[in-house]
Amino acid sequence: MTDTPGWASPSSSEPPRDGARPPADAPAAVPGPSAPPRPTPGWGAQYGQPNRGPQPPGRDPYGWDAARSPRPGVIPLRPLSVGELLDGAVTTVRRHWRTALTLSLGIAVLDQAGSFVAQLLVKGRTGAATQFLTLLASMPLTLLLDALAVALLTVVVSRAVLGRPVTAGDAWRDARPRLLQLLGLTVLTTLMTAGVVLLGFTPLLGYSAGGADTPATVSLLFLVGLLTVPVALWLLIRYSLAAPALMLEKQGVVTALSRSRRLARGSWWRILGIVLLSRVLAGIVGATLLIPFRFIGLVLGFGSMDRLGDTDHQSIGMMVMTAIAGIIASALTTPFLAAVGVLVYIDQRIRREALDIELARAAGLPEQDGSGWNGQAEQTPARH
Repeated sequence: MTDTPGWASPSSSEPPRDGARPPADAPAAVPGPSAPPRPTPGWGAQYGQPNRGPQPPGRDPYGWDAARSPRPGVIPLRPLSVGELLDGAVTTVRRHWRTALTLSLGIAVLDQAGSFVAQLLVKGRTGAATQFLTLLASMPLTLLLDALAVALLTVVVSRAVLGRPVTAGDAWRDARPRLLQLLGLTVLTTLMTAGVVLLGFTPLLGYSAGGADTPATVSLLFLVGLLTVPVALWLLIRYSLAAPALMLEKQGVVTALSRSRRLARGSWWRILGIVLLSRVLAGIVGATLLIPFRFIGLVLGFGSMDRLGDTDHQSIGMMVMTAIAGIIASALTTPFLAAVGVLVYIDQRIRREALDIELARAAGLPEQDGSGWNGQAEQTPARH
């Protein structure tokens, strides 16, 4: 799957013209300024798509015919709306639930087991710093498992886009050669974003460690640290497409970061909105699953209502119930979040590099005639 031409890194260093969408037989160009791809004169006649201009109902603003867009897999091969991105992620999990849940469940069990052990090691011994130290102790395992989840599930999503079946074994064989590089990328981006925040709060930590507690100075230093949070978020979104680029284009770490930067240029706010929306939805699912397990723990006598919010002094039984809820929630949300990330990457390449044409060829669809893609048109109009 990863050897198909559609995932290859663009071979030309010349950025595409703002007013032209490259033809199918031309090599894809490195992304330039963020402008919607617009068909050149003659492109519509060649590939069965209209030139840009006033569009009749059923066509999106870029000139793609929503009713005739090829859809070999979980998404139509054209620029996607936010709803279509989320729907494609859910459809991927639904169609390939055995593979997706098998992979995510195994990773979730290891992740929760690591967090459980970390909680036991520092539980009640470090006061207010317990939660922070628990997170710090479990971070190495979390980073490793996050890289593994992204690697395996990226393969699943990329197969789902082309309408091809995939097993857990297939995902492992395709992802294994890239695991070390992806782990390095994950560590690098984590250090990059977390390091900015840590650097911003270092003066406050140093001031507090010296025993000084002047309220005005503490407030000022806290504000200085808080200003680094938007910078970290900007970096996080700017390089959020690096993992799919590394996995699907077989890029190195530095090249993948550069690819993500170019693909996200001009679309930062849109990507941020999609990421936040998907995280909110995943958080709602996680909270919905946690509540009944907490209630069961109370019924079984593992805790009391007055200490329900005290995570630093939970009983072992309540910690077990929380871990079970976390495993189920993670098994359901991890494939969804991974699918959203990969589909955002694919959408950006469709908008900038005509990846839809390459993917249609890789899926084995016949060439277009004057009325659209032969035999593979989407049956329902896109939702906007």
